[in-house]
Amino acid sequence: MAEPLSAQCPVPLAESELYFLIARYLSAGSCRKAAQVLVQDLEQCQLLPKRLDWEGNEHSRSYQELVLSSKHVAPDHLLQICQRIGPILDKEIPAGREIPPSISRVASLFGAGRQSLLLTAKGNLI
Repeated sequence: MAEPLSAQCPVPLAESELYFLIARYLSAGSCRKAAQVLVQDLEQCQLLPKRLDWEGNEHSRSYQELVLSSKHVAPDHLLQICQRIGPILDKEIPAGREIPPSISRVASLFGAGRQSLLLTAKGNLI
């Protein structure tokens, strides 16, 4: 049997957590079938965040085990994070920046150019 993808190329924790948050979000909405397929892939490829034992050894876990151990992560956790990004970035970047903050009342994750959430204080894209 082939070695899981994550064993060949470890996935950074942030990426692994993002996969989990996406699956968690999809599982509570209208895309439950997509969530099931994603969860199967995540488990098969061992892309979910690992569990550390008391000796510091990593262990794979299932999606359901991760849900049970992360009760503080609501199904809409990813949505809540996305809704907070714009206002946080607007506060973080100084008022005297070269590029004005995003237009008030227009909060989109799809922003481009001057409305991109990836824009730095100097007007460069990350």
